[in-house]
Amino acid sequence: MVNASQRSPSNGRLSSKIYRLLTVLVNKSHGETKNRLSCPLIHFENVGLRYGMGPEILRDLTFDIPKKSFQFLTGPSGAGKTSLLRLLFMSLQPTRGLIRMFGRDISEIPRPELPLLRRRVGIVFQDFRLLDHLTTYENVALPLRVRGKDESSYKTDVLELLKWVGLGERINVLPPVLSGGEKQRAAIARALMDRPEVLLADEPTGNVDPPMAKRLLNLFLELNRLGTAVVIATHDLALMEQVEARRMILSGGHLDIYD
Repeated sequence: MVNASQRSPSNGRLSSKIYRLLTVLVNKSHGETKNRLSCPLIHFENVGLRYGMGPEILRDLTFDIPKKSFQFLTGPSGAGKTSLLRLLFMSLQPTRGLIRMFGRDISEIPRPELPLLRRRVGIVFQDFRLLDHLTTYENVALPLRVRGKDESSYKTDVLELLKWVGLGERINVLPPVLSGGEKQRAAIARALMDRPEVLLADEPTGNVDPPMAKRLLNLFLELNRLGTAVVIATHDLALMEQVEARRMILSGGHLDIYD
């Protein structure tokens, strides 16, 4: 087992080229915002969540996501892990309690500003959220295209990252043709291209074999070492046992944290 603050394990080690790419991606983003950030990046205080008139599925959650932290979010199926990730991504508002993102109370942020703040949080959805009419390359490059970036400024980075996650031969393939594991890897690559300060991943290794799971874990560890806070929601005990990291265990609507 390695500590999350240490370099990633040797199996699936990052190539020097992909390491340089990640360094550039992270530093571009963090260099623009480092003077505006204070610890913690995210703060929850007595947060509760219910859907409609149903019972609360999350109750009295109080925790922080510190800068440069690495944590696993786990718990039984139906415990509310995906709902918690949606709160962290600001795509869902709490029923009660306080959530601060990057020092701002999200209840006071005007709705038009939320997408801009959300750009600082990358997310890998369990259902991938790839656009079926776009190729693998186009899906991964989409966040940069939406920002109006010229393709010449990111094409090499996209191709290199796709090659590293094992999709170098699938860049022109549409999502319906990809396997579940290939879609997962494309979704991870897309989240990384947006240069997030916080990366949320919902079961990111659920559709890949053990060697690729270790490779993707190494990628998350390296991003964390470079300064990105990482939250991985997973049921994979074997994955968690590879890293000595904070564990956030959600059960019965309550959250227990073990550092």
